[in-house]
Amino acid sequence: MASPTAPTISATGITAPTYAQVLDYLKTTYRSIYGADTYLESDSQDGQFLGVIALAISDANASVIAAYNSFSPNTGQGAGLSSNVKINGIGRAVSTSSQADLTIIGQAGTVITQGVALDGNNNKWALPATVTIPPSGQVIVTATCSVTGAVSAGVGQINKISTMTRGWQSVSNASPASPGAPVETDAALRARQKTSTALPSRTVLDGTTGAVANVPGVTRYVTYDNDTSFTDLNGIPAHSMAIVVEGGDVSAIASAIAAKKGPGGGTYGTTSASVPDVYGMPITIRFFRPTYRTIGVAVSIKALSGYVTATGASIQQAVSDYVNQVAIGGGPSGTVEWADALTVANSVPNNSTFKLTSLTLWGPDGVGAPDIPLAFNHAASCTPASVALTVT
Repeated sequence: MASPTAPTISATGITAPTYAQVLDYLKTTYRSIYGADTYLESDSQDGQFLGVIALAISDANASVIAAYNSFSPNTGQGAGLSSNVKINGIGRAVSTSSQADLTIIGQAGTVITQGVALDGNNNKWALPATVTIPPSGQVIVTATCSVTGAVSAGVGQINKISTMTRGWQSVSNASPASPGAPVETDAALRARQKTSTALPSRTVLDGTTGAVANVPGVTRYVTYDNDTSFTDLNGIPAHSMAIVVEGGDVSAIASAIAAKKGPGGGTYGTTSASVPDVYGMPITIRFFRPTYRTIGVAVSIKALSGYVTATGASIQQAVSDYVNQVAIGGGPSGTVEWADALTVANSVPNNSTFKLTSLTLWGPDGVGAPDIPLAFNHAASCTPASVALTVT
């Protein structure tokens, strides 16, 4: 029979007594040996000794529970979670560099080896190891910034050739660079693991989405399927799918879609790449890169006792982080939600030192009502500096 102080594993999972329950058991056992009138409160030597023992047992129980939970992707953490997801053929994403889709123009047949382009700030953007310009005279490839982190590059800012190559005439980026990301968090890895289980699914759409999610460098994505005979409200043609993908290599994404999409189903988007299908025949795959919409926030608070400027900075960072993690297209609601931003602002540490009096969102089309709508291929973007804080 298990000790009353030990963890218990049942059909519903693992449980363990609390510290207070362990301490109470030790006191009861101690008194059964030395007498019911033994004084064991925290101001006694024996009481303090039992408290130390109870804490050691409670800490050991917590470690056992953590070890038990580490075997599930839903509850695993850190290295344990990284080990769990290997069964799905994925791994925790390491910190990445910014990526940009570059349009390379030049003479047909030109081979660019270890090509490098420059932006207006002289940041280097490395092309794939070998790029061959096709008969059309231009090709879209994904370049990676040589500097790790969120290096930004707006439309047309990557426009210089660093490694001069005969036949390579020009380079430009028709869309903003996808910013680099830090090491993948546990929450993000759990979400990706859940999506990755769709790879061997029966549903073609789920399998295609899972394949795209598993492409290295992909940070956000959303899939739309128009199975009707008419163009839908998003402008997606009949019997076509549209996938909006942030991050990842263009060719790798197109190859993932080509390998999983159903026969005869069309793809729709503004970014395209020619890749071989499962039979080795070249096909053109189209998808979208997100269009970033800058979101501004105005927050007004009333400072209470204990308020410090660091608390205000925490509000700005928390609201900015919320906006940046909103799903492409705004998720089910299709919006950056005012209520969610309000909740985040009110949930920062030391929230008892201020009273939030107002919060307003605005976007490219003006002030929200109170939410900010996002088109299906739009992604919200916000920096802490875009969160205007007024303290009274």
